[in-house]
Amino acid sequence: MKTLKFCPDCGKESLQWDGEKKWSCPNCNFNLYNNVAGAVAVVIRCGDEIYLTRRNQEPKKGKLDLAGGFVDPRESAEHTCKRELSEELQLEIDIEKLKYLTSLPNVYKYKEIDYNTIDLFYEYTVSEKFEASLALSEISETHWIPIQKINIDDIAFNSQKIFFKEYLKNF
Repeated sequence: MKTLKFCPDCGKESLQWDGEKKWSCPNCNFNLYNNVAGAVAVVIRCGDEIYLTRRNQEPKKGKLDLAGGFVDPRESAEHTCKRELSEELQLEIDIEKLKYLTSLPNVYKYKEIDYNTIDLFYEYTVSEKFEASLALSEISETHWIPIQKINIDDIAFNSQKIFFKEYLKNF
C-alpha cells in the first residue's frame, strides 16, 4: 500500500497506517478510513455463452473481465450496472431484468493503492448475441465465450475467478 504521510488536518508528517483500513494521526487524533468500495460485475449471457471484455488499462491490462465498475455516490448497484454497460459497451439494458447472484470481497490495486471492494455480481440474459461499440479507453476487445470454455487463469480479478469457479459448477 502506498503510504500517505502528511495529516490532512494538522499538516504534520505523522500519519500511521494500521495495515488494514485506517490512517491515524497521533498529533491531532485525526482518522482517515479506507472503507470498502462497492463495485458491480455483470454476467451478460446468451444461452450457454458469456460476453467478456478484455481490459485495455491497468490494473490487469490484457486480462478478461466482466463489464462493470465502481458504484458512484448516491447510486444504486442496479443503476451502476445500467450506467457501466452503457459507458463501456453502449448497451442499454432494462434494470428490471438484472438478476442479483452474489457478492465477493476483492482488492483493486490502482497506482500502488489497494482499494478493498465488495463486488456485486449480476446476470443479464439476452435473447441473441450482439457486438457492442466499445469504450476503447477501457476495453480492447470483447468475446462471446461458451461457459464451459472459460479459462479461470485468463480472468483479471480474484473475486471473478472465485465467482466463475462456482458459476461453472452449475453448468
